[in-house]
Amino acid sequence: MRLSRDKRYAAAGNNSNDAAAPPSAKSIAKMTHDRVVTMQGLEGIRIAELGHLVSAAYATKIMADLGADVVKVEEPTGDVARTRGPFPGGIADPEKSGLFLYLNTNKRGVTLDLTDPRERPQLERIAEWAEIVVHNYAPKEMAARGLDYERLRAINPRLVLCSITPFGLTGPHRDYRAEEITMAHGGGWAWVAPGASDRPDLPPLKAFGHQCDFHAGMSAAVASLGAYFRALASGRGEHVDLSVQAHVASFIEQNLVYFTYCEKVASRLGQRLLFPWGIFECADGLIFLVIVEDDQWRRLVELMGNPEWASWEIFRGLVGRADNADVMKPYIREWTRQWKVADLFRAGQERRVCFAPVFTMAALADEAQLRARGFFVEVDHPRSEALRLPGPPYRLHDPWWRIRRPAPRLGEHNREMLASRPNGASAAQSSAPGPRAEQPLPLAGVRVVDFSWVWAGPFCAMQLAHLGAEVIRLESQARPDAARRLPITPAGMEPGLNRSGYFNQWNQGKQSALLNLAAPGAIEIARRLIAKSDVVVENFATGVMERLGLSYEDLRQVKPDIIMVSISGYGHTGPQRSYMGYGPAIVPLSGLASLTGYPGGPPAEVGISYGDPTGGITAAAGVLAALVVRRRTGRGQHIDLALWEATAALVAEGWMEFLMSGRLPERIGNRDPLLSPCNCFRASGEDAWVTIACATDREWQALCGVIGRTELASDPRFAAAADRKANEDALEAEITAWTQTRDRWEITRALQAAGVAAFPSMSSRDLVEDPHLNERGFFTRLEHAEVGVRAHAGVPWRFAETTNGVRSPAPLIGEHTDRVMRELLGMPAEEIARLRAEKVLY
Repeated sequence: MRLSRDKRYAAAGNNSNDAAAPPSAKSIAKMTHDRVVTMQGLEGIRIAELGHLVSAAYATKIMADLGADVVKVEEPTGDVARTRGPFPGGIADPEKSGLFLYLNTNKRGVTLDLTDPRERPQLERIAEWAEIVVHNYAPKEMAARGLDYERLRAINPRLVLCSITPFGLTGPHRDYRAEEITMAHGGGWAWVAPGASDRPDLPPLKAFGHQCDFHAGMSAAVASLGAYFRALASGRGEHVDLSVQAHVASFIEQNLVYFTYCEKVASRLGQRLLFPWGIFECADGLIFLVIVEDDQWRRLVELMGNPEWASWEIFRGLVGRADNADVMKPYIREWTRQWKVADLFRAGQERRVCFAPVFTMAALADEAQLRARGFFVEVDHPRSEALRLPGPPYRLHDPWWRIRRPAPRLGEHNREMLASRPNGASAAQSSAPGPRAEQPLPLAGVRVVDFSWVWAGPFCAMQLAHLGAEVIRLESQARPDAARRLPITPAGMEPGLNRSGYFNQWNQGKQSALLNLAAPGAIEIARRLIAKSDVVVENFATGVMERLGLSYEDLRQVKPDIIMVSISGYGHTGPQRSYMGYGPAIVPLSGLASLTGYPGGPPAEVGISYGDPTGGITAAAGVLAALVVRRRTGRGQHIDLALWEATAALVAEGWMEFLMSGRLPERIGNRDPLLSPCNCFRASGEDAWVTIACATDREWQALCGVIGRTELASDPRFAAAADRKANEDALEAEITAWTQTRDRWEITRALQAAGVAAFPSMSSRDLVEDPHLNERGFFTRLEHAEVGVRAHAGVPWRFAETTNGVRSPAPLIGEHTDRVMRELLGMPAEEIARLRAEKVLY
């Protein structure tokens, strides 16, 4: 197997065979500029990917597009993504599947049958060569292919192995079968979608495409790069056990804490906590509107011409408008119908009111903001016409991201890479694995200054805290985080800035220091803190950090190797850079809303402010890559992340369908474009639902046996996948007749025992009480000074070599001010007291 061994520390002159720690910052500083910049991004990092479809492929695509050398190992029949399409002209061709071509840019490809013991030595050679291996085989499939961490660790002690599985490698559900629909419902996301629905007869709704798997891929990239960052210094690898269910449950917004704090179960039915919020008709299309603050409501009222009804007492305050949404909604609808979408979008944004068009794929192709930021990129392929693919999910000051090669053809690099053993000795050959001893968390010693608030930025910073970074939130009582003010307070307890479940969920593991940035001298204090830090996270409106004197260029003067991530709705460049872009507005803006919805129904929301966790986890992946690069080269980075682009990158299935066929994908609810049956079925009990999906004929036949209808397996209407798809309504009627009289867990256990993917649609209560998630230690139950012990979503991955779990509850506002000022900045007590009195530390 001829896998070239690039010099991992080329900039520093270290050979990758050395097991020593990477060069220190001091030694790097002495290098010439030319040598430092010879290594671009993740260039030279060796990664192997195994498995099918989306999660593993997207995790490694993130790293490949930043320069890593990724070898994709496919089975002889190829990745299942090659069969998913979409295909040009609708003609199936494994070399022209749109999903595969998007997911696998910048990779080399080989084929191996790892179920054949004669080919198993090739896996050992891959483990010998690679520094990171990412796969998404289920636990039983791992065993059949020799993907055993202990064995691979013996071959290569530095190896980071990331196992992405539906439910994780431990727990009672570890061997349950799953498809995308299983994860969407099993992780609690679909239960709250589409949101504010008045149709209890319709099931909870899955978002379009493989959103759960895309997200799991980003989480895998974050955890894997974190483990690799530590391995660069320690020479010891890690096993990342990532549960897709847990990751989905980790980003369902306020819904979990709404139960653990307020003792209420959020659902897709009923009203929202905020209003106006939703999709409204215009004269020529649809537009989304969300109002988060009272001042935004006042500006909307002015834009509407100050109608008399807007002054009614029932609409006063956030709570009043939410409680009376049904009364207000007709007035908003009547007004929006008088506008064209483009005119209302522009007029609202000019007044800092968050409007967003409900874009289709066709509309995205012509959007000026995306064009100005170069979001779409042209990629040539030897078996396909040039493709215009979704491009970078962020803009980088040092432009590491680029497409260097198209997706590989099946087995394209077999001759090049499998002809002989790797040249040269590997790190594993020169050092055996040492005795097992607990390692520090991957980002131990990394300090993060967190200026962000609400969700996207805090979600990014929380991932860094989960990995062991010291995250210091800078916040002020002059304008507290809106998340601290949301009325999600323990039942029977008065609201307070330290009692919001929303804030306490997204700020676990962090510290809080008060700093009123509007006060004289505050910016200098911020600069001093940044000079002693590694990463800055901010999601202020575009231009705020520049006006404060805290832009990336300003901070480079303070700390030349600083890594800064700026999260905004539209990005920091382009004609719409100043537009407001809250997380829920990104769903329609990205085209996801136009693709999501019940068959025959209108575009739908996805139940959560999806742009926020998507932007947050994407930003975290960028930060981890930047930390790895800084450890190798000594250089910092600025990550300009637009929620719009980060989310649009995950809607690639819809984009590729439009690109290759010229058609807009239909809204199909919980169904799958190919699999049938695949839906969410009513079970016995009030609002009880269960998902069932058959990916193969064998699974369909097993389903028929379980429900006692073996004759259906030979029914010509359902004999093959295409037949079942053509007769889907009739097929689902047969299944519903069986499910609606049975308990959802009874259905799940019976079908899973037969090898069929089945799982209930889970509410927040279901998740918190789930024995599987609790056995894996997913929920955090730490003592908080004001709200006591409450369950929060925890870390979705588990490490083999270090302590797992959240280290501390969310901080009280300003809880760590004295410690930060005294210990980090060396301020005497008298100065701290003076700054408090002057409302600088306020």
